Amino acid sequence: MTEVLGETVLRFLLGGTIVSLFAIVGTLFRPPTFAGLFGSAPSVALATLTLAFANQGPGYAATDARSMALGAVGLVAYSAACARSVAWRRVPVWVDAGLCWLIWLTVTFALWMILRGVA
Repeated sequence: MTEVLGETVLRFLLGGTIVSLFAIVGTLFRPPTFAGLFGSAPSVALATLTLAFANQGPGYAATDARSMALGAVGLVAYSAACARSVAWRRVPVWVDAGLCWLIWLTVTFALWMILRGVA
């Protein structure tokens, strides 16, 4: 119980510190809405990788980092598909977002399979 509480406190402190640093970096860029990119995802990823490295070792952290990178490529595909699909206005936005979410999953899964040497 104490170990779980200690890790939770460490995640809170580490995550909060990194979020604050990324928020500062985000204020340096224009437009201000771009700052949201630096708000949470990178800081949560860094906190997770730091704890994975400390608790599980470099191999485990490397696997986590690789998985995050694959997910990021999928996110780029999702974002591009969303930007394109909402311009058509043929279907409701929630349908477009759902279909684009499938693109994210497909791209990420395909990259994961290629990385594993399955495909």
